[in-house]
Amino acid sequence: MQNETDVIKNFDQELNIEWEDKVMEPRMYRVILHNDHYTTMDFVVQILMTIFHKPAAQATRIMLDVHRKGQGVCGVYTYDIASTKIAQVHFMARQNEYPLRCSMDEV
Repeated sequence: MQNETDVIKNFDQELNIEWEDKVMEPRMYRVILHNDHYTTMDFVVQILMTIFHKPAAQATRIMLDVHRKGQGVCGVYTYDIASTKIAQVHFMARQNEYPLRCSMDEV
């Protein structure tokens, strides 16, 4: 008596089916902070250190990009992680009464 695996292999061979295991890499997304005229620079640095786990020097560099260029990249993440971080930024900003905006862009 054949086991289930052998039956499947024989069936696949009869139909000339070739199985190829492909693991797709997940799509990646940039999380971007946008400049506004109300959110303080200190708060942006705090967001970057708290939510994105950036060291102070890197958080300051990103904050300066936001301030000077209008936006700054916080990091690159999978969709679920990026959307969670965006929700955390918006929640923390609203709690502190700042209009800070955050978005994601597919890499």
